[in-house]
Amino acid sequence: MRYPVALALTLLTETPIYTAALVRVGRVRPGREEAAAVLVNLVTHPLLWWTLRHWTDGPAAAYWTGFTLGEAAVCAVEALLLRPLVGLRPRDPLPWLAAGTANAASLLAGLLILS
Repeated sequence: MRYPVALALTLLTETPIYTAALVRVGRVRPGREEAAAVLVNLVTHPLLWWTLRHWTDGPAAAYWTGFTLGEAAVCAVEALLLRPLVGLRPRDPLPWLAAGTANAASLLAGLLILS
């Protein structure tokens, strides 16, 4: 999959999930959460994409280890960035839940398209 397609798929999958979670559960005003969802993905997606490129020539186990660690790091960074962007309290678990759900959904969408 080419990078622009992967980024578009990520944004199309994750933005509605972040929007639903942050507006309905977190009571963030509409519009702010969409911008936050796009922004966090524009920070994390290229970093993961270009980092994983270095693992594709090695053994499959190395790739999947890097992929798993990379996805976990992406979820953490997105959750940490979301909190101040949408004005949630420091101990609010919503950014962590939203980031995990959004990234799992986009990962699944990508795997379904590739299969």
